Amino acid sequence: MKTACLPILALSLCCSPANAGPAEHEEFDATLHAPFHAGPLAARTFTLTFAYPGLAQPADVHWRVDLRAPGGQTVLQWRGQVTMTGDEITVTVPWSGRLGRQSAPDGIYRVRLHALVQRAKQDAIDQEWEIAVGTPRALATPAFAPLPGAFMPGAVQAPGALPYTVWLGNLHSQTNHSDGGADVASCRSAQRPQSAPYGPAAAFAYARDRGLDILVASEHNHMFDGSPGSAPDADPAAARALYRAGLAAASMFSAQHPGFLALYGLEWGVIEKGGHINIFNSDELLGWETNANGAPFADTITPRSDYAALYTLMRQRGWVGQFNHPAPAGQFQVGGVPLAYTEDGGAAMVLCEVMNTSAFSNNVTETETRRSNFEGACNRLLEAGYRLAFSTNQDNHCANWGASYGNRTGVLLPTGVALNRASLVDAFRARRVFATMDKASQLVLTVNGHVMGAQFTNRGPLTLIANFASAAGRQVAALAIMEGVPGRNGEVTRLSQQAETTFTPAPGAHFYYAKVTQDDGNVLWSAPVWIMQAALAY
Repeated sequence: MKTACLPILALSLCCSPANAGPAEHEEFDATLHAPFHAGPLAARTFTLTFAYPGLAQPADVHWRVDLRAPGGQTVLQWRGQVTMTGDEITVTVPWSGRLGRQSAPDGIYRVRLHALVQRAKQDAIDQEWEIAVGTPRALATPAFAPLPGAFMPGAVQAPGALPYTVWLGNLHSQTNHSDGGADVASCRSAQRPQSAPYGPAAAFAYARDRGLDILVASEHNHMFDGSPGSAPDADPAAARALYRAGLAAASMFSAQHPGFLALYGLEWGVIEKGGHINIFNSDELLGWETNANGAPFADTITPRSDYAALYTLMRQRGWVGQFNHPAPAGQFQVGGVPLAYTEDGGAAMVLCEVMNTSAFSNNVTETETRRSNFEGACNRLLEAGYRLAFSTNQDNHCANWGASYGNRTGVLLPTGVALNRASLVDAFRARRVFATMDKASQLVLTVNGHVMGAQFTNRGPLTLIANFASAAGRQVAALAIMEGVPGRNGEVTRLSQQAETTFTPAPGAHFYYAKVTQDDGNVLWSAPVWIMQAALAY
């Protein structure tokens, strides 16, 4: 392994002031932008962005960037250190496109960032993206009739094709009912709850105008008192009325605009010693806070950071949830175990955010480069035993709902079934969902005739087919069929790099999903399938 150690003074640093946000958004954050394509001789610059709004005193960020060859070995490494004072800092890491004296061979490489704040209690952040060196050959994929949808012009339900229509949504955003809804001209961070100009109705209209089929306004459950903490003088009736007003606004907008689903729900929990969960279909405001008189703001009391109790309540009520921007350690604890599985949680939790754009992006041209990848944490949850489909959202706090990037969550509804809250929740429960960074592309995994999200018993061989379609003519640069074992609490591994793979699994439980990297670097993730492989009788 060749190692390049760059002193921090040799790097280009750019700093921009950041406004201090509410306590909910004061944690350390790190993103990696690795351009998929390069200039001459494969040269390019990797951009690291660090932010820590809640930093009380200066602290050092230690970072490392690894370049991994197509075979998985680390071939270059850069290290550095930068002192943070709370402002956002950008570090640029140039690469010549060479390995020693030689040009790097063509192929799909991986760039991985590891960043840690010295003396901070928070765990390290890891980010990884693929890049193309040279002109790797496009991979062939099976013929696939694209499913009808807004960004598949001309796609119709062909005879024998999968009987579904794709609806594209952003399932995670905020308005001025909590700490979002800020004007894009001035938005740089979270807002003080209920202080920004734009509410749910404006968000739904904006998203519809941008071509989305679905927008979820997922308001922080503990901000309905108008405070990031507990407001001692707040009126509990007003807090509950605000939640009901949001539900009514979503229902009215959907009724007035058939073919668009406006959904209003909760982002439950806190980041510190917790983790955020979206609850999509609760008509009850949940919370743990009270005013000075001890009156609760919520309709239903839910103890803070008690995820086991929340899962039980969700299962009892028939609510479904999504793990938002999960961290691989420290979050969603049950009995002190992070990312812990419970039977109730397994019934209630249906989605995991695998990729997000920056929550505080004010980009309106779908070109945001601050993007975070959470595939590692989602895989940990799958290995713990959860049956989760992947989603990708924008967590908008600025008034640019769905506009910061072209990423969407694709939901498969039976063709002819109307898009509404009930049909969406049914699709979530069936895990008929894929995540795409390109709204004009689709990825649907089928296994022995079963559509992704299915759970079934199998005997004999499995044939997994990654069905890919692009309305923009994109090709597949890299593909992986990933394999894991629910309840093993181990590592998800790559089974195959072919779009069609036939093999016979070992007896026992398994899950599989497909991951595609397009020739422009955008990534798609299918939902998994879960199988119980029966032993062959002799």
